Formats: sequence, structure tokens, C-alpha cells
Amino acid sequence: QVQLGESGGGLVQAGDSLRLSCGASGGDFSMYYMGWFRQAPGKEREFVAVISRSGGHTYYTDSVKGRFTISRDNAKNTLYLQMNTLKPEDTALYYCARSTLANWGQGTQVTVSS
Repeated sequence: QVQLGESGGGLVQAGDSLRLSCGASGGDFSMYYMGWFRQAPGKEREFVAVISRSGGHTYYTDSVKGRFTISRDNAKNTLYLQMNTLKPEDTALYYCARSTLANWGQGTQVTVSS
């Protein structure tokens, strides 16, 4: 099974930016759509963004459109999420996953203060 590892989270102020990374191993990375999800304490996991195999198509949840950009580097087996103009409501543990949703990383924490 594929193994995923997220990194790049941190504590920032509203309006700041962060870039999250997700490294994949144990599978053929380029064959899968990849996505980012997030989960706040006591709440269910929420879809954030998804990207097609070659990166030509992307889709975002309405709350992050215009602020977040998902991308991938298949040569490096890495998925990215550029997050700009962060808001306190973006605070969550961020996960990456393949389109099958069968495997998840440990997550990386993003905390946005007012």
C-alpha cells in the first residue's frame, strides 16, 4: 500500500501563506488523482482540493477558491497545496490522499490566528 507523509504546516496569522507538501512512496504516484482534506478537532474530515494525474484539472471547495492552489510534481512523487490569505476558519489538520481514499498520511497542523 502507498505511504503518504504531509509537511509544511505551522502557526500563522490571518492573511499569511503556507505551502504544504505530501510525499508518496510505495505506489505509482502519477496514476492517481490526488487530493487534500482537512479536519478540525471534534469535526468530520472535509474535502479541500483535488488534482488530476498530470495536473491539468483541479477542483476546490468553495471556501478556498481563489486562495488555495493544488499542484503536483510526478517526478518527485510529491503533492503540494499553496495556501494564501489564510483565515482562522482554515485551522485544521491537513491530510493528503489518493483518489481511492484508502490511505492517509499522519497530517500536518495548520493554525491561523486572528
